[in-house]
Amino acid sequence: MPGKMNLPDDNEKGITPQMRAAVVMTACVTLLIIVIVLISNRKPTHHPQVTTPDPEPQTSPVIAEEVPPANTTTPSDLDFWNMYPEEKEGDGEEEASGSGDKEGSDTETSEEEDDGLPPEAKDGRHTLVVNRDGKEEWLLISPYLPKNDYDYTNLVSQSGRMAYYLDGKEVSYLGLCVDKYDDYIDFNKIKNDGIDFVMLRVGVRGYGTGTLSLDEYYADNLSRATQAGLNIGLYFSSQAITVEEATEEALTLVNAIGDAKVSYPLAIDIGFIANDTSRIEDLTKAQKTEIIRAFADIVSNAGYTCAIHADKEFLLKEIDLSKFTDVDIWIENRADLPDYPYAFTMWDYTSNATIDGVSGYTDLTISFIDYTQK
Repeated sequence: MPGKMNLPDDNEKGITPQMRAAVVMTACVTLLIIVIVLISNRKPTHHPQVTTPDPEPQTSPVIAEEVPPANTTTPSDLDFWNMYPEEKEGDGEEEASGSGDKEGSDTETSEEEDDGLPPEAKDGRHTLVVNRDGKEEWLLISPYLPKNDYDYTNLVSQSGRMAYYLDGKEVSYLGLCVDKYDDYIDFNKIKNDGIDFVMLRVGVRGYGTGTLSLDEYYADNLSRATQAGLNIGLYFSSQAITVEEATEEALTLVNAIGDAKVSYPLAIDIGFIANDTSRIEDLTKAQKTEIIRAFADIVSNAGYTCAIHADKEFLLKEIDLSKFTDVDIWIENRADLPDYPYAFTMWDYTSNATIDGVSGYTDLTISFIDYTQK
């Protein structure tokens, strides 16, 4: 019929129902994949929490590419193993030991700090002096004066007799001090009881009046001690406050010898008076030094050895020891072993000894040298 358009049907174009269904199916699958991808890549709208990341692998394709497959991962593949150094054998023990040492050191330091002793007691450069009033004082030891080098482990005391040994041989000598207050002394008996020498007092100057007086029995004691074969030394108890008085005392001592043989020192015995005031209290250190030096010069010029008999406090505080390097020291120290820091030759160590031939107690002195050979 003229004017009518005839459209071709599907059969004429070659499109079958099966093809149509496949196209529809493909479109649906494609659309589904797009939807899934969009959903999986969608970012969350809530704020993320600050937490430790989940150690399990993420589903994100980017994360999955960085994490090795679970079945091939080994400890050496993970960097955090290298964060810790390998523990060497014994490290733990050394660390524990080091800690203990430090604690021990801290404890020792604490004990040293808390021992109550002043620094002067530990530095080896000071010596302790107990003054007459009981107060303690640390004095600096002079590096220029000869030092006390006796080894007190070589001292042996038997029945009150002190002896000093070197290489198993006795090298000391035992002496007895005698003054007018002693009763009659049998010098033969004291020699048989182990006494080697005697120190006889010749005289004394009054600590109050200053009057010089001689011991009544010194001449008799000197004679009988010589006859007994004892070695002899003499001393004078001084309270001189002038060079003239010291000279008078020294000359009295020298003149008392007469024809006797004196091999041990001529000594000046000087010091303060216990529980009383003496004439020398007001003298300065320089004045005391000058007075004793005058005494020593008289003795030395007469050809005898001079010694100073005094205690540690007087020697260290009251005189200048640098002026007496040629004078021997006869230290009086009866409480304990002498801690006098400088050289000394004799030690007056007790006032309550008992000796055969002497009634009552007496003073004993140990001499570390043989004055008969000096």
